[in-house]
Amino acid sequence: MKRTLSLSALAAGLVLATTTQAATLLNVSYDVMRDFYKDYNAAFQKHWQAEGNSPLTIQMSHGGSSKQARAVIDGLPADVITMNQATDINALADNGGLVPKDWATRLPNGSAPFTSATVFIVRKGNPKGLKDWPDLLKDDVQAIVPNPKTSGNGRYTYLSAWGYVLQNGGDEKAAKDFVGKLFQHVPILDTGGRAATTTFMQNQIGDVLVTFENEAEMIAREFGRGGFEVVYPSVSAEAEPPVAVVDKVVDRKGTRKEAEAYLKYLWSEEGQRIAADNYLRPRDPKTLAQFADRFPKVTFLNVVKTFGEWPAIQDRHFKDGGVFDEIYTLK
Repeated sequence: MKRTLSLSALAAGLVLATTTQAATLLNVSYDVMRDFYKDYNAAFQKHWQAEGNSPLTIQMSHGGSSKQARAVIDGLPADVITMNQATDINALADNGGLVPKDWATRLPNGSAPFTSATVFIVRKGNPKGLKDWPDLLKDDVQAIVPNPKTSGNGRYTYLSAWGYVLQNGGDEKAAKDFVGKLFQHVPILDTGGRAATTTFMQNQIGDVLVTFENEAEMIAREFGRGGFEVVYPSVSAEAEPPVAVVDKVVDRKGTRKEAEAYLKYLWSEEGQRIAADNYLRPRDPKTLAQFADRFPKVTFLNVVKTFGEWPAIQDRHFKDGGVFDEIYTLK
């Protein structure tokens, strides 16, 4: 009888241990967000436990945004996906229904907790005198831009250059011609923003790296602040990096509560401050005002208002056989 009770108690203990094990979230993200999520994850884990919850393990996966989305579609078990544009989360809705079609309505600001601008990273002293988009078309200039078909970073560069022409009175034909000429100055099409940074900073290829402004801070932390300068062009497509719970994964794993809380906290006072600390423009006006010295005023183009909804943009410009393939094969 005693042996039976002991075994029963042991079994109960094992069940208890299993049910109280730390949950694990996998955040599949794009490749210039390493520093932000390193800071944010630690803050959220502390907040989560302070609320009386069991410890939470957070794992990260980084890469070119479209490649990351493809990996999730192919089975990478992301609890949450944090991309740099809606196209890559829409792909999860269109391929397997991993998220609902209306995923962007589930959190504020179209589910994008911060914004970013496109900037030029130039060599110290800006020897080529690069100040705005037309300067990238100079005969002796090489621009480092990741592939718009695999990288949201590259897509925002493409759209910013296109929008510059429209903002300055040009028509669609002129914009297509301008962007085509720009990509004739791109010697290497890396798959993502981090790879493009390596090409520019470590391999010393190119005169200018076109990237998000928060990547400039990451470069400074990794390579030092003395070897480059940051130039803000006159026009930038406004990057609105969205986030979403991957419903089919969290429902299978039983991690919906944790995943939803993890994303919701991005809009908290602490989450917004961490964004600003990492040179991402917070949505909260008060926090943005506190960090105004690091965010120069930019002429932002709203992507949807300028170019249409993201599915239409993807279909026209970046699908196989789209406008980008037309202009890049002419190189």
